[in-house]
Amino acid sequence: MIVVDTNVIAYFYLPSLHSPQAELAQRKDAQWVAPHLWRSEFRNILALYIRQQLITLDKALDILQEAELLMDGNEYEISSSQIIRLAAASHCTAYDCEFIALAQNLAIPLITTDKKLLRAFPTTAIALDQFVAT
Repeated sequence: MIVVDTNVIAYFYLPSLHSPQAELAQRKDAQWVAPHLWRSEFRNILALYIRQQLITLDKALDILQEAELLMDGNEYEISSSQIIRLAAASHCTAYDCEFIALAQNLAIPLITTDKKLLRAFPTTAIALDQFVAT
């Protein structure tokens, strides 16, 4: 089981330079978990792709449904006080600290490409490329 940030989920469903790594990560560990926040962030990514005419609305809805199925039963609520403490100590966003908090609570790594998170939480966050290389 691994915590994945929303970008890793997006790389899995939307073509990018990191898509092959996201696919490898899914094969390496298929049980992905995330805070409930991933849904809002993912919808925002899809909306951006629609506005930039990279995907159609119908394609976005299909991708959203697939992603929700992948994450079904693997979403967690995180303590607000824990998130604020992590954000205050690290200067990372509260959004990002939700993923760190979940990883810490479950004692599993967060897989991410976010350089700020990787620097601020080196014992919790693992780079996507590093994860798939091991």
